[in-house]
Amino acid sequence: RSKIIDGTSIRAGQTIIGLASSGPHSNGYSLIRQCLAVSGASGETILPDGQRLIDALLKPTFIYVNPLLRLLKHYTIHGMAHITGGGVVENIPRVIPDDLCARINPKSWPRPAVFDWIQEAGQIDHTEMWRTFNCGIGMVLIVDKAEGDNVLADLRNLKVNAWTIGTIAPCEGPATVELV
Repeated sequence: RSKIIDGTSIRAGQTIIGLASSGPHSNGYSLIRQCLAVSGASGETILPDGQRLIDALLKPTFIYVNPLLRLLKHYTIHGMAHITGGGVVENIPRVIPDDLCARINPKSWPRPAVFDWIQEAGQIDHTEMWRTFNCGIGMVLIVDKAEGDNVLADLRNLKVNAWTIGTIAPCEGPATVELV
């Protein structure tokens, strides 16, 4: 019980690390089906990154458990959020205490082309994209700033793409995400 990560040790100034998603994972597929219907796209549609649309949409969900178990042996992780239904803006606040917010820089990682296609094909506004999809970040870790670079290096050694995507900051009221 003493090792449960419940977010109570999250403090302003800590670093938010985003682990790459392998695609939409299992979220937003009702909306994706609508995008396919209205766009007239097929599975053979080629995305700007050269990938077939069908391959991008059906890529298996990356499972984070093994890399996370290895990190937990060496680092104090104050919070974790799996970015599922609700996207970045609804999942991260679930692990952050009130009076704190996650300040996320969406330009700090490369957004996979499949999400650009979804947004354009469905004419989906930015708010809905962030609320529905992981937009390229499938898991978030909150660590002390001093450990951030080492956590990133270990993730890369484990063949997991990851980036520093933001910080925890003081805010008034309920926990929230601010896209900056």
